Amino acid sequence: MKQGSTLFLRLAIILIGLFVLTLCVYVLPLIINDDNTGFYKPLLLGLYAPALPFFWALYHSLKLLGYIDANNAFSSESVKAFKAIKYCGIIIGIIFALASPYVYKVADMDDAPGVLLIHLVIAGASFVIAAFSALMQKLVQSAVDIKSENDLTV
Repeated sequence: MKQGSTLFLRLAIILIGLFVLTLCVYVLPLIINDDNTGFYKPLLLGLYAPALPFFWALYHSLKLLGYIDANNAFSSESVKAFKAIKYCGIIIGIIFALASPYVYKVADMDDAPGVLLIHLVIAGASFVIAAFSALMQKLVQSAVDIKSENDLTV
């Protein structure tokens, strides 16, 4: 497989990572340091908590694309990458789910139901990514098991 076949996915992952990094480094500190965000500061500071597992999942996604480029997609390393992505999705979903009551209070105070909807969509998407990664982990693990059995057959 040519290395350029995953170039678009690598570019998308890098651009998403740069966008989130820009938000975390430049945009959120400006909003947090504003004097009018007293009640919202815990909400804004809570947006930093899922950033670490998010970047960890992006790192493992890039590693997974590297395995695909090296024709090593069905290996134990790929299973480990899917496992890490699964746990990152679960962690991000749990963080957003635990913050939902506070987001509900903020959205109710400002009469902004869109904030809660966006929050719940991010939590749901994280759980969907975790479920998809778990499925892919099982499929790749099955392929690795079949491959090792075939390698042992004389």
